[in-house]
Amino acid sequence: MRVVIAEDNALLREGLVLLLTSAGHEVVATASAEPEILPALLEHRPDVAVLDVRMPPGFRDEGLRAALAAREQMPELPVLVLSQYVEQSYAAELLGGGATGVGYLLKDRIGRVDEFLDALERVASGGTALDPEVVTELMTRRRGTPVDTLTAREREVLQLMAEGHDNTTIAKTLVITERSVSKHIGNVFLKLSLPPTDTGHRRVLAVLAYLNRT
Repeated sequence: MRVVIAEDNALLREGLVLLLTSAGHEVVATASAEPEILPALLEHRPDVAVLDVRMPPGFRDEGLRAALAAREQMPELPVLVLSQYVEQSYAAELLGGGATGVGYLLKDRIGRVDEFLDALERVASGGTALDPEVVTELMTRRRGTPVDTLTAREREVLQLMAEGHDNTTIAKTLVITERSVSKHIGNVFLKLSLPPTDTGHRRVLAVLAYLNRT
């Protein structure tokens, strides 16, 4: 897998390069400031881009803006955005409009190498990877809504589904059968009034659309 990395922290940037190359991927370019990002993406057209949200010169949302600009010219470009903190608006903007191949992770997640690599590969293949802490905050924000009618198990299934996991992974994580997962998902969709026929990435986007609804 060919990867472009945009990260201003030199230590973290080189750590990502080492991590990805050790996992068999090719880092075709790196960027340390916002003006370098879009040219690198357009030149190399990677299989996936890993971008820090806050980049020089302003340290605001330069990485996210570069990602959105790149996707205007390369709509199929998978983008995994990294952030130091949970910032729901960034996740919502990335996932807006039914986007595919998008991820939003906290930087702490990089230390959990297997989880990070799994998320990266999921995004590169057109899926979604949303940090569990972001999902938790979105669900908490939906207090006083049908989310509160979900059972504890249904909330666990909803959270894993919103993170982008398939039924097999959800079943293994919760140590239940896939048949049980399907039943819980059916209940979640019924209680949240979501289309029960949505599958895969469309299913994730439906859930996130509900959680992001104001």
